[in-house]
Amino acid sequence: MEELTKNKYHFIAAGGVGMSALAKFLLEKGCVVTGSDISDSKYVKLLRNLGAEIFIGQKAENIKPDMTVVVSSAISEENPELKEARRLNLPVLHRSDMLQLISDEFSKDEKAVFFGFSGTHGKTTTSGLCSYILAKAGKHPSYAVGGIIPEIADNSKFDSDKIFIAELDESDGTIVKYKPDVNVINNLSYDHPDFYKNGMSDIYKTFKKYIDGTSQKAILITNADSEGCVEFMEIMKDRKFITFGLDNADYTAKNIVFDGFSSKFDVYYKDEFKTSLEMSIPGVHNVYNALAVYAALDVKGFEPQNLTEYFKTFSGMGRRFQTVAEFDGIKVIDDYAHHPEEIKTTLSGLSAYKNGRIIAVFQPHRFTRLQGLWNDFLKAFDTVDKLYVTDVYHASEEPIENINSKNFVNDMKIKDCKYVAGDMKQVAKQIYGDLKKGDIVITLGAGTVTQVGGYLQKINRNEEL
Repeated sequence: MEELTKNKYHFIAAGGVGMSALAKFLLEKGCVVTGSDISDSKYVKLLRNLGAEIFIGQKAENIKPDMTVVVSSAISEENPELKEARRLNLPVLHRSDMLQLISDEFSKDEKAVFFGFSGTHGKTTTSGLCSYILAKAGKHPSYAVGGIIPEIADNSKFDSDKIFIAELDESDGTIVKYKPDVNVINNLSYDHPDFYKNGMSDIYKTFKKYIDGTSQKAILITNADSEGCVEFMEIMKDRKFITFGLDNADYTAKNIVFDGFSSKFDVYYKDEFKTSLEMSIPGVHNVYNALAVYAALDVKGFEPQNLTEYFKTFSGMGRRFQTVAEFDGIKVIDDYAHHPEEIKTTLSGLSAYKNGRIIAVFQPHRFTRLQGLWNDFLKAFDTVDKLYVTDVYHASEEPIENINSKNFVNDMKIKDCKYVAGDMKQVAKQIYGDLKKGDIVITLGAGTVTQVGGYLQKINRNEEL
């Protein structure tokens, strides 16, 4: 992987979770890394501690003639650093290009293995679980995943050049750049209507281009219980898939028992009992996640039946059903779910809870997603006792006429549903007075709603917000 160390890399908006992960990987690899952001953060401090020079404030003078500049889709062409890089005719890489360069270094080595986890939902958890298991087992994986692995406390690491695990994002079509040796497609359903304007047909075209770009020797693993994956396998009849599911698949889970926030089940491969697994995170979706990782490890000879203790001790990813506050007999759980299917799946993990109310706080993410999946969102909260809906997290999108949270609540059929305006401090203040002992509050969304749990805890302690 010596090619990577020949360049100096400058990350614009280095403090973002995804950008900082790639910058951290390169620093651990021995590369020279600089960057900038508009404010300080824990990720900026992490990169500085690893030896990076990170500027606060984005200025043209931060760009030097010997740099390769890395950007995300959020960086405007009017950004002063990007404009300067263009003026100097410097190499400018999208973060997906950077991840491609990293992963290609593993693909060049026939003795290395590159695990790529993709799909509409679950790719952060499956890539994180795979990384966690192999790290705990002393296999020294390198990885770049989309969330913080709590027990390991990071989302990327360069540890060796023999194993690489990555979460592969399909949201903007850049997944076609990668060529994993083991391709895991967790599920396929409609999302990202801003990019996939023709629905599932566009998603299938992107995934076909992605799989067509991989080696004929590459291993393809997918979910036999996902309607989208089944249709995709029909499209890809010329490729062989290994499947996982609850029935009629190569790898299956049987004798599933849910107990509070955990589950136990038996793993079978083609009707042959392999092992029993216990997960400390709830819901049938995490049974699927465990099966996906088990299959990926098994096909590459990592003998996951001997690694069951690490499945059990995995406590989930940051912002994936993560307990963020507890007070007065009230528990606050935070989850990144921002798609109707993700929300229904996440809420199903609370189906066995009988001690109090389930109160959901939902922050719609992007006007285009709310518009494109409006009716699906309306059906996603049937299992909650009360629903609060905050203002839309716009993610730099322009508003769309009549597509807003107030109108969404007016269409919502749940009897106890309320629109709450303002920032998350105001939202927390409005919610706090309604809470009772035994309640579970679950915050749902990919934006600032993650702050609510911390604010509720501060209100309970009479601390200043």
